[in-house]
Amino acid sequence: MTTNVMIVGVGGQGSLLASKLLGRAVLKKGYDVKVSEVHGMSQRGGSVVTYVRFGDAVSSPIIDKGEADFIISFETLEAARYMDILKKGGRVIVNKQQLDPMPVITGVAEYPENLIQKMENAGAKVDAMDALKIAMEAGSAKAANIALMGRFSNYCTDISEDEWLEALSECVKAQFLELNKKAFALGRKN
Repeated sequence: MTTNVMIVGVGGQGSLLASKLLGRAVLKKGYDVKVSEVHGMSQRGGSVVTYVRFGDAVSSPIIDKGEADFIISFETLEAARYMDILKKGGRVIVNKQQLDPMPVITGVAEYPENLIQKMENAGAKVDAMDALKIAMEAGSAKAANIALMGRFSNYCTDISEDEWLEALSECVKAQFLELNKKAFALGRKN
């Protein structure tokens, strides 16, 4: 059995670090893992997508429409944008933060309303959280990605919290480790 995780966000939110953390944690558990990064206009605030697939034997890093078991999203609209990739009954772990895309900033479009409700109405199991608030509680807004990964860790029951923290210590610079451990723990509990 293969688990398919799609991590989405806007450039600069830390989706690549999150995918690296997940890949490292599942690799430590002995799974075969494939990670594929699909960059949008990441340096200009555009959409950034990463696929992480893990299981006994994974042949491809790409997740097709209707195959994602999980979407981890650092921004609400990004989660809604990729709902066609989520399998029926799949789970979305989403930060409630809303970042206006360029059409909204320029006044050409409006930010869609009730996106979380719309995702639930489409059949997704939605776990929405204020990852930015949790990250600020941990000490830095930049740790919202790790707070989301802490929440996601609750759904990977075969990977212990210690294994997650060990992987985190391998992915984060020493001077930021305690902050990120705190964000992870707060995200896991809230």
